[in-house]
Amino acid sequence: MGKAEPRGGAKMSRGTGVLPAEQEGDVLEELQSLGWYHDNLTRHAAEALLLSNGCDGSYLLRKSNERNDLYSLSVRARDSVKHFHVEHMGSSFKFGFNEFPSLKELVMHFANQPLIGSETGTLIVLKHPYPRKVEEPSIYESVRVHTAMQTGKTENDLVLNAPSLGTKEGYLIKQGKIVKNWKMRWFTLHRNELKYFKDQTSTEPIRVLDLTECSAVQFDYSQERVNCFCLVFPLRTYYLCAKTGIEADEWIKILRWKLSQIRKHQDQRDATSPL
Repeated sequence: MGKAEPRGGAKMSRGTGVLPAEQEGDVLEELQSLGWYHDNLTRHAAEALLLSNGCDGSYLLRKSNERNDLYSLSVRARDSVKHFHVEHMGSSFKFGFNEFPSLKELVMHFANQPLIGSETGTLIVLKHPYPRKVEEPSIYESVRVHTAMQTGKTENDLVLNAPSLGTKEGYLIKQGKIVKNWKMRWFTLHRNELKYFKDQTSTEPIRVLDLTECSAVQFDYSQERVNCFCLVFPLRTYYLCAKTGIEADEWIKILRWKLSQIRKHQDQRDATSPL
């Protein structure tokens, strides 16, 4: 995800990054009062949460890892996430050319005046604060490290170039439904859909599995192969095998997290729907 520029493409001023203790305490108090401040949430985890659970206009604030007085405002714009620098100036917060006495006033301002995205020029409005008190998947960090090991890159190389970790893709070996042979297939996980293709170059999936209909994801030891797991659906159980135990574990964890989020949203809808 590329870094976005605030309206006017302003550069942030270079500060020392060191705040007096009294000012730092005031900032922390204001940040903790914001239900959408996520403290040490990483860039990748922010993208994963906003893409998996958010909607167009969902946003959150997190610490920047560049300086103590810098924060990042992460905003979902359609199917991507933009990141904006917010700098604490002592008695105000600077965003592009604008300064605001508080973060709440910054958000109120841009709720009515669109931000401008990066190279696409996408208009972004802050509509939906993403709450801090939600289940956040620790699996994303291990996926990120594993991806770095596989590609020979460092984690820092992946910050700008890696796809959102709200998704996962890779080759898995799948057992056939009627003829119980095993074939290599390319799988992609995006939102609540698990698709599999003949290979990575295919554009049309062989099948799309709706995870809202899946009741369980678990390791499977009934097969002669190793590193296998299964997805249980009402009319069929799908048996899949990964190349390594680590890869199988990552698929299982992220799929189980998806199912937990689906159930949580269903419970919330049931609780708010009239009897």
